[in-house]
Amino acid sequence: MHETIAVVFDFDDTLAPDTTSGFLKQAGITDLTAFWRDEVAALYGDDWDPVPAYLYTMIEAARQGRIGPLSRERLAAWGARAPLHPGVESLFDRLRQTLRSSHPRVNLEFYVISSGLGDVLRATRIADQFTQIWASELHYNAQGDATFAKRIISFTDKTRYLFHIQKGLIGDSFRSKPFEVNRKVALAQQRVPLDRMIFIGDGYTDIPCFSLLKQHGGIPIAVYDPDHQERWGNAFTFVTEGRVSNLHSANYSEGSDLSNFLIMAVRSLAERIAVSARSYQG
Repeated sequence: MHETIAVVFDFDDTLAPDTTSGFLKQAGITDLTAFWRDEVAALYGDDWDPVPAYLYTMIEAARQGRIGPLSRERLAAWGARAPLHPGVESLFDRLRQTLRSSHPRVNLEFYVISSGLGDVLRATRIADQFTQIWASELHYNAQGDATFAKRIISFTDKTRYLFHIQKGLIGDSFRSKPFEVNRKVALAQQRVPLDRMIFIGDGYTDIPCFSLLKQHGGIPIAVYDPDHQERWGNAFTFVTEGRVSNLHSANYSEGSDLSNFLIMAVRSLAERIAVSARSYQG
């Protein structure tokens, strides 16, 4: 029987304030609105997708000397001190504790699927809580400077990694095998079926994951950053269009509505697993 629940997060604006904007600000970009609107979004008119547009613009800004070198070391140094949303650091143990007494045989795993920069996210204080982090990645030359994007994760790209979780294609042995995700896996052999997943995200790039889990019985949850009121309408659209099960402020503190809902969601899936196990044994 399937006895693992996967809780999958987007990262930027979901678990933390946007880490890419944070890096750019401390690197010397004083007008972030202009950077995203006048430089990144300006490329959309030439048919760029949003994620390669921002990666290209960052690489160009580094090449021009506007933000200093775009190196793995500088990105990791920022990730180590990047702020997180309230309650995030204690969330994982609270969710694990939810199952220890009532459903000790059910495993709980955490994942990140993000359009943000992997070298930042893997350096954050919570990186060790995740079974795996999938994010956009940069290629560095011999001098250590970023020169190209070697992985871009956006929109339906994110659903690919839900299938990695579903089929058990996780860990170092699958890092250099990009075609394995196409392998057909029978339901009985799926490590974590889609209806045993919870996905938490905040933006348009998360919509395919919201829709996929909603279609297959998983639990999609939208969050919004209360400090960015201009984005509230976008988040509420996810509810009115029926893409998510619930919408909450990105406050994970103990006793918050979001924390309570995640605890209830984990308990619900664990009970679903227990009922299936009893039916199977009967």
